[in-house]
Amino acid sequence: MTLRKRMAEFGFESNDDYEFQLRALFESHAANLRCLHVDGESGRRKTAFAHALARALEYPHIIYHDFSAPEPPPAPIVLTEASKENPEPIEAPLTGFERAVTEACAFSEAARTIVIVDQLQTADFRDQTRLYHFVRTGAWDVAQVHARANAKHLLVVLVSEAPLYHSLAKVSYRIFTDASGGRFDFKPEDFGLGHDACELFATLAALFDALGSTPTPTELAHIVDDLVRFVRTDDQFRHTLYGWMERIDRPALYSSMLAPAVRAATDAVNAYVGLEEVVLGASEPPRE
Repeated sequence: MTLRKRMAEFGFESNDDYEFQLRALFESHAANLRCLHVDGESGRRKTAFAHALARALEYPHIIYHDFSAPEPPPAPIVLTEASKENPEPIEAPLTGFERAVTEACAFSEAARTIVIVDQLQTADFRDQTRLYHFVRTGAWDVAQVHARANAKHLLVVLVSEAPLYHSLAKVSYRIFTDASGGRFDFKPEDFGLGHDACELFATLAALFDALGSTPTPTELAHIVDDLVRFVRTDDQFRHTLYGWMERIDRPALYSSMLAPAVRAATDAVNAYVGLEEVVLGASEPPRE
């Protein structure tokens, strides 16, 4: 099974295959830890990509930290009578980010581990510099913790809605995720249709090219089912596309510029299903 299909099973369906990019990352001779920067436009499911990748590659340990999530309150400190008499300095508790990296180092000693650092654009700049130092050296020093990651086992994945800190970007391999990208290279037989549907698929390819968005296999399966059973007008065609496609530009779909492509696709649907045009007011044949 391909990586694309495996990731679709875990919630990230795409028309792109990321096997080449992952091979380039894992076979790199870079001296630092493997670090993957998941890039893409806002709302393009970068977090879903990271989690689906981790599960598709069957990482035993998946650690996740979201910088935009509020830090939980520290545990209450209970002082005994002895500690009251001889108070010792109280160290600040580890932050969620510090705990995540510490756990990743510990798990990576014996097993494949992935740590996903999400919403990095909300992190303090000092945390980005600490992350850069960690990726570059594999060493993690915080409070009384002195840990080192096993470079053979650990993968660091960074998700950000803004450009990374320059030095951090330089030690990362960037990959662009777009669930609605890719070319329309589907065939009628992929959806249970015969060779006579080739013209219909050609008009669909032209429409999606003009729209700048391509449905995923699951989305197109729903669309084709509606086209064959229900869709007979331009408006019905638009409703079906908007109803099933997660990433679609609605103003573009309803624009006058796209109207000829929608009209051609609707005509192709009606021609495929054998719908005859009914002319209202036409005279009936004479009765005998």
